[in-house]
Amino acid sequence: METLEQRLARKLNKKQTLIRVARGLEKADLVIKNAKYLNVFSSSWETGDIAVSGGLIAGIGDDYNGQTEIDAAGKHVIPGLIDAHIHLESAVVEPAEFARIALRHGTTTVVTDPHEIANVMGADGIRYMLEATEDIGVDVMFMLPSCVPATPLDENAAPLSYKDIDEFYSHPRVLGLAEMMNYVGVVNGDESVIDKILAAQSHHKKIDGHAPALSGRELNAYIAAGVYSDHECDTYENALEKLKKGQFIMIREGTAAKNLKALMPLIRPELYSRCMFATDDRHPEDLLRKGHIDKIAADCLKAGCDPIMTLKTATHNAARYFLMNNKGAIAGGYVADLVILDSLEDFVINSVIKRGEIVCEKGRGIEKRKPKISAELIRSARSSMRCAKVSPSDFKCGKKSVIGLIPGEIVTRDCGCADKTDAENDILKCAVIERHHYTGHIGIGYIKGYGLKKGAVATSVSHDSHNIIAIGASDEDIAKAVNAVIDAGGGIFVTDGKLTEGLPLEIAGLLSEKDAETVIESLDRAKSLAYNLGVYKNVDPFMSLSFLSLPVIPELKLTTRGVFDVKKWQFKE
Repeated sequence: METLEQRLARKLNKKQTLIRVARGLEKADLVIKNAKYLNVFSSSWETGDIAVSGGLIAGIGDDYNGQTEIDAAGKHVIPGLIDAHIHLESAVVEPAEFARIALRHGTTTVVTDPHEIANVMGADGIRYMLEATEDIGVDVMFMLPSCVPATPLDENAAPLSYKDIDEFYSHPRVLGLAEMMNYVGVVNGDESVIDKILAAQSHHKKIDGHAPALSGRELNAYIAAGVYSDHECDTYENALEKLKKGQFIMIREGTAAKNLKALMPLIRPELYSRCMFATDDRHPEDLLRKGHIDKIAADCLKAGCDPIMTLKTATHNAARYFLMNNKGAIAGGYVADLVILDSLEDFVINSVIKRGEIVCEKGRGIEKRKPKISAELIRSARSSMRCAKVSPSDFKCGKKSVIGLIPGEIVTRDCGCADKTDAENDILKCAVIERHHYTGHIGIGYIKGYGLKKGAVATSVSHDSHNIIAIGASDEDIAKAVNAVIDAGGGIFVTDGKLTEGLPLEIAGLLSEKDAETVIESLDRAKSLAYNLGVYKNVDPFMSLSFLSLPVIPELKLTTRGVFDVKKWQFKE
């Protein structure tokens, strides 16, 4: 164990070395020669040698020498990309595996909210993710879950009060309180909700928002309570109102929710400095095949957005908002998180440097790192499925509300009522099965806009309480798919009545221990079967299903207690 004196001596030596390198008195560890780099402070492109020592940028100037040198002539160098809001659990792979892929795409820092696993494991879920993200290549910063469960209407493993999360604020990677989804509770001054805001403020931490379509005086109240950002803007008008009233806007483009096209007009001189990019949820195939924040930046550039504004939105702005004061810029004393681009116009990544180490070249990255996770937390994560197997009779019901899906959105619409499944007319039965406490609670409704003609789909990834959600053309198929999830201890499964394809999720019913490529192969087979069974091609069969149980996103959602009207804040039955 390092003593205080030893730690101070080590840091002193590192700082003195950094200063000598900056003065040119000592060789740098790494020098990027002839770099055309983004100066985020002057909003300009400048040229010089970038010298790196001990994982930090020592200085930029002429003729620095290094132990290792990279010639960046003809290329562009930018700060490492930052995702301002993501749930790592959405990648359905271990955080270290996510990091292995994300680094290839220039992501060096993410800000995560572990409320998915916290809904399954309580405070132990936060502990698990903190341990699982230690020294994995990407810097994983945390916002503590504010709404576990998302609302008191939900049934999760363990509700978390402000007292349950207070101990985590002292962790060096915890930045604040994550998305305050219970905006109704905030606006109404609910004591338990306001206590969480006050606790975060007492630690001088940031508070993120989650308030789709909130406007007018209710938005005023929400912001006045201390919520200074939002990633739930699906229209330019709503985003502009929130921005004008003082919020920072996270421009979201994920797998399920895609708002970039609508919000791209925010990237203009008078507005962009209060904007950041976020994915929220990123499924593994999108991460591996399409990209991460690099994909968002590339889409902006292709659409004609100003390159410097776009790149600052992808890097510097998030660092400033979250007070990560040594990130998001290429300057002396900043962390040497850098991305070298072969082509700015097409956003082609040549190499990625993390804390002064070359971690990716031409798409080839480092091996996955294996963090140390306590045996007790691993055991807890592997025993999260607490429900009995089901039978077709469990899904018998009468007249129920019909929830209408909207392709590319996580919002839904009210499509009236139905009293039976009618697959030919796109009316399917949907059920949410409680899986944390053996209650036997099952909420039932109908879905329109999914397209399934036969068979069923079931998953234990269902936001945010992560009960089992299933949709099918018959009660028999629904039961078969649900039982496949239970037998696997969690997962995503599709059945046609005979053939069942899917992916076990051993860790809390949310994460697979397999590598991303294997996970994607399993998901591809399951997705192919789902589409063959009739699911519409413009619908992600798993991600769309997983958001149907989130009772803070309008208009109708399905919980273990039945169909819930989010706007009226009451159950339909």
